[in-house]
Amino acid sequence: MSSWEPVIGLEIHVQLKTRTKMFCRCETSFGLEPNTRTCPVCLSHPGALPVANAQAIEWTIKFGLAVGCKVAARALFARKNYFYQDLPKGYQISQFEAPLCVGGHLVVPGPEGEREIRLNRAHLEEDAAKTIHVGGVEGRIVGAEHSLVDFNRGGTPLMEIVTEPDIHSAEEAKRFLQLLRQTVVELGISDAEMEKGTLRCDANISVRPAGASELRTRCELKNMNSFNFIGRGIEAEIERQKKVYASGGEVKQETYDFDAASGTLTAHRSKEEAQDYRYFPEPDLVPYEPGPELIERLKAEIPESPGVRLARLESVLGYETALKLVMGGLDGLYEKLVGEGAEAKAVANVLMNELTAAGIEPAAVNPSELAKVIKERSNMQRAAFTDAIAASGTDSFAAIDFISRGAISDTSELEPLIERILAANPGQVEQYRGGKEGLLGFFVGQVMKETGGKANAKVVSELVRAKLCS
Repeated sequence: MSSWEPVIGLEIHVQLKTRTKMFCRCETSFGLEPNTRTCPVCLSHPGALPVANAQAIEWTIKFGLAVGCKVAARALFARKNYFYQDLPKGYQISQFEAPLCVGGHLVVPGPEGEREIRLNRAHLEEDAAKTIHVGGVEGRIVGAEHSLVDFNRGGTPLMEIVTEPDIHSAEEAKRFLQLLRQTVVELGISDAEMEKGTLRCDANISVRPAGASELRTRCELKNMNSFNFIGRGIEAEIERQKKVYASGGEVKQETYDFDAASGTLTAHRSKEEAQDYRYFPEPDLVPYEPGPELIERLKAEIPESPGVRLARLESVLGYETALKLVMGGLDGLYEKLVGEGAEAKAVANVLMNELTAAGIEPAAVNPSELAKVIKERSNMQRAAFTDAIAASGTDSFAAIDFISRGAISDTSELEPLIERILAANPGQVEQYRGGKEGLLGFFVGQVMKETGGKANAKVVSELVRAKLCS
């Protein structure tokens, strides 16, 4: 079973946060009453004609430039024909033979080094309506009593990003998606929130003998809505296919749903190919030809990629910490705080823990003032530090107001308390002296508890260690 190599390609759908829909002037929305953002165009009434959203086209090109795609000199919209209750026209306006962006790649840093994941294309289309299955498992069509359709979402600009089959593990797929999401968010073209459905992912999965170059029959997992579920779903499908081949069977090309609660896969339908959709050019939309001035303007708007920043921080902080900072949008503030003289790992810990827990927006923080607090943390009362973090996002935040609330550092005041705590915990003292040095934190914690967080933790740690070793 271990001699099989997974081969994974992803199809990622990103709703663009334009004010209006892709081919009509209805406002885009989330969470409104069903069927309140519709018009004759997005409901496909006879005689209604589409007009392309220029902002959506520009944002798709902007993404393509950010990931190294070749922007088409002439892009075409096409009709993708299929019949489903969420598609009022009986076809979807999409792109096929001449998409806006072709090629490109994303360099994904990881614990084992960098991996380049190639992109096949990034194209623009309209989203389908939202089908609500009533009575099924977690809202899925399997076992549903009936279905309802909300056309508010129908026609929302949707950028589809298709990778090459370059991914070889569930963990690598998750890392790629996290980096892709952060890229999209930082470009300002989508909020890319999986729980809202503004970022959705399908995974095409096959397995082959390790070392082989063939592409075997693939199966598709549809519309997984969290990074964790995507990883679990891919792992489940990999194991299913391994067992099929191990038993002498053949994998059939099908589409599956993954039930995260039970960890089970349910066959949904056979997988379509391009010819099943009978693509042909959309006769009601002219070709789009982006000019060189537009390309240069969009290039100038692209920020440094999160992958480059992740690689830079990894050498200082390690992969996992760097990943959390970049994916949390905290690395910009991190670099400013370090630039103010605060210690790198201390800054990372404060940002990932205290600042995040307090719900402070990084952009609202004055780096110069917060850096002063971080540098003086060991000399401050615990409550004073907590209060400083809570206030750090306000315009009036000043470090001196909190640093002045110094911690207890007087050894003559702390030593009797430490001796009393050690005497009350002889078992832990014996374990520490027997080599269980992690118990130092227990004793420091007891002192901090007794002083209401007012003691200087660094001084306490040094005093406790000296007494335990005497």
